[in-house]
Amino acid sequence: MSDTKAFHLKVDENKVAWLSIDVPGEKMNTLQAAFADEMKDILVELESHQGELKGVILYSEKPDNFVAGADIRMLAACNTAKEAEALAKQGQEMFQALSDLPYPSVAAIHGPCLGGGLELALACDHRVCTDSDKTRLGLPEVQLGLLPGSGGTQRLPRLIGLLPSLDMILTGKQLRAKKAKKLGVVDACVPQSILFDVALSLLDKAAKKKGSKEKSHKASTKEKLMSKTGLGRKVVFEQAAKKSYQKTRGNYPAVDSILEVIRHGLEKGLKKGFELEAKRFGELVMTEQSKALRSIFFATTEMKKEHGSSADPASVDRVAILGGGLMGAGIGHVTVTKAKLPVRVKDVSNDGVLNALRYNNKLLDKQRKRRIITKAQQQSQMMQISGGIDFARFNQMDVVVEAVFEDLSLKQSMVADIEKNAKDTTIFATNTSSLPISKIAENAQRPQNVIGLHYFSPVEKMPLVEVIPHETTSDETISTVVALAKKQGKTPIVVKDRAGFYVNRILAPYMNEAAEVLLSGEPIEHLDKALLNFGFPVGPITLLDEVGIDIGAKIMPILVSELGERFQGPDVFDTLLNDGRKGRKSNKGFYSYKGKKKEVDKSVYKLLKLTPEVRLNEKAIAIRCTLLMLNEAVRCLDEGIIRSPRDGDIGAIFGIGFPPFLGGPFRYIDKLGVKTVVAMLNEHAEKYGNRFAPSDGLLTRAGLDQGFYSEGTNEENT
Repeated sequence: MSDTKAFHLKVDENKVAWLSIDVPGEKMNTLQAAFADEMKDILVELESHQGELKGVILYSEKPDNFVAGADIRMLAACNTAKEAEALAKQGQEMFQALSDLPYPSVAAIHGPCLGGGLELALACDHRVCTDSDKTRLGLPEVQLGLLPGSGGTQRLPRLIGLLPSLDMILTGKQLRAKKAKKLGVVDACVPQSILFDVALSLLDKAAKKKGSKEKSHKASTKEKLMSKTGLGRKVVFEQAAKKSYQKTRGNYPAVDSILEVIRHGLEKGLKKGFELEAKRFGELVMTEQSKALRSIFFATTEMKKEHGSSADPASVDRVAILGGGLMGAGIGHVTVTKAKLPVRVKDVSNDGVLNALRYNNKLLDKQRKRRIITKAQQQSQMMQISGGIDFARFNQMDVVVEAVFEDLSLKQSMVADIEKNAKDTTIFATNTSSLPISKIAENAQRPQNVIGLHYFSPVEKMPLVEVIPHETTSDETISTVVALAKKQGKTPIVVKDRAGFYVNRILAPYMNEAAEVLLSGEPIEHLDKALLNFGFPVGPITLLDEVGIDIGAKIMPILVSELGERFQGPDVFDTLLNDGRKGRKSNKGFYSYKGKKKEVDKSVYKLLKLTPEVRLNEKAIAIRCTLLMLNEAVRCLDEGIIRSPRDGDIGAIFGIGFPPFLGGPFRYIDKLGVKTVVAMLNEHAEKYGNRFAPSDGLLTRAGLDQGFYSEGTNEENT
C-alpha cells in the first residue's frame, strides 16, 4: 500500500521528478534502514529516465521539517560493530546512487535538516533552504558519541572546505539558514513561499550548463593555504586535535575518529574515505560512551511527552517575576525569547527593574551582533518586558515566579502580596535553592497554587529546572509549571520537597569532599584538573568560587539540620568569608580574578595553614569526590526525592554537568557494577571515615545483584 511508504515519486509535465519524503505515523521524518529497498526502487526508476528528465527535486511533505536525522533506535539492535558498519554502508550506497544520477538534483529544505538528513541533502548537486527560524542544518552525531556515517565526513569538507566542516562536525553545531548560505552548505536561502520556484530555477541553470553537476563552492584564500597542501592539512589537524582535547579531555573517542576519517578521505580519496567512515562508525556505535549519550537522548525525548502529573496544564498567557536580579532577569529572558510570553518584572526599586531590562538588552544585543536576530526583532522582544515597583497588572498574571533573596519571611510575605493582588488561580512559583516549599506556603490562603521552580545560573544557559511541589500543591499547578518550563527551553524534573531538593543535595557531599581533599594539602589546580579530566565541565573549587562561598555557607547548615552529620563539610567558610573571599563576585576566593584572567590566589594556602603538595593521583581524587555523589543519588531515589533513575541521571547531567559520556550517576553505577561501588565505598570509609558508608539501597541491590536499568533497554529498576 502506498500510504505505508516514506518516499513518493511523481514526474510533472515539465519533466521534473519530484521525490518527496513523508514517514507515515511520525511527526518528524527520520531515515530508517527499512526504507533502503524503497529508495533503491525509486533510484532505479529515476535512472531509467535518462535523457528524458530535466532533474529531480527532493523535498519533505511534513509541514515543518525536512529530515531530522537517522532513526537512532536502529543502533540499539546492533550486536556487533560489523552490523553497525553495514548500516552505514547501506546509507552511503543509497546516497551515492542519488549522487550518481545522470541529471541534476536539488534538495528543497524547510525545517530541521540534521544528521542523515543533511547527508541526504549533501548527496544532491544543489541545496536551497527557507529562511525560516525552524530551518537548521547540521551534523550533530558527535553529541551521540558517533560520526556522520552516510558520507557526511567526506562530502561536507569537499563542499565547504576543511576548516568550516571540522568546526561543524566536531561540535555538532546547528546552522541557521543564513549562516548555511554564507558557508556554502546551501546555494540559496529564500522565503518559504518561493522555495520550490528557486529549486526549479537551480535545475534550469544546471540544464543550461548541459547537465553539468559541478559544485559551486569557491574556497577562501585561507582555506586554500591551509587545507589544499599536505603541510597545511597537517597543521589544521594538529590544531583541531589539540583544541578538541582541551574540551573533551580524551573522554569522547568520536572526536579522534572524526579527525582520522576526514584526513584519510582527503589524502586517499572518496572511496577510501567512505570505507573508513563506515568502519569507525560501526566501532563507535558499540562504545560505552555512545551508549550513554544515546540514553540521554532517549531520556530527554521521553520527558518532552510528560506533564509531571495526571492533570492537563492550564494555559499560561502572562508571567510576572518578583526580583530583577541575575536570576529574575534570566528567567524573564527565557520567558520572552523562548516561551514567547510577555513578562512583568516587579522589584522594590526602579534600579532593580532597570537591571533586568539592561540584562535582557545585553543578551539580545549579542544575538543581534551575531546576526541571529534583527534590530527590529530585538526591539520587539524588549517591548515584551515591562516592570515597576508596584503590583500593576498582576491581576492578569497566570504565573508569578519569585526570585528574591533567600529569606523565608520575605518569601512568605511575597506569597501574601500575590494572593492579595493576583487572581485566585495565579500560580506562585518560588525559585529557591534551599528553603522548604512547605514553609514558604505555610501561611498561604491557596497553598495548592504554590510550587518550587528551581532554575540554575546562568538561567539562559543551564538546561535544567527542578519542579518542587509541596504536599498540597495541586496536580494542575504541577503540570502547568512543567509545561511553562518546557516552553522556556528547559528540561524539568519533578522532585520532592526536602532539603537541597535533588541537585544541591547530591552536589553538597561532592563539594565537601573536594574541600576535605584541599585541606589534606592537595594543590587547588591539581584538584580542579582531576575532576576536569574525569569529565566535569569545571573543577569543584572553581565551581565554589562561581556559585559563591557565601551561598555554600548558607546551604550547608540547612542540609546538616535536616539530613544529618554526613553533610557537615570542613569548617573553612567562616575563615574565607572573614577574609572577604566570596568567590568571583568579590574578585577573590580560592582564585583571584583580574579582568578575564583567573589564577590561584596562593595567599589562600597561608590563610588555611596549608602547604600544598601533590600526594594523590588524579583518578583517586576524582573517584573519592564522585563516590559520595553516587551514594547520595541512590538515597534520593529510595526516598522518592526523584521519581526514577532516568530523572536522576538527567538532573545530574543537566544541573551540575555530571560527565555525559558516563550517562549519569545511575548508569555509571550500573557500568561499574553495584557490588564494585559498595566495595569502593567500604574501602573509602575505612580510609576517610563513616561518611562513605554505602546506603541501605546500594547494599540491598548488591545483595540481589540488581542494577538500576535493565541491560540493553531504557527500562528502569526502581
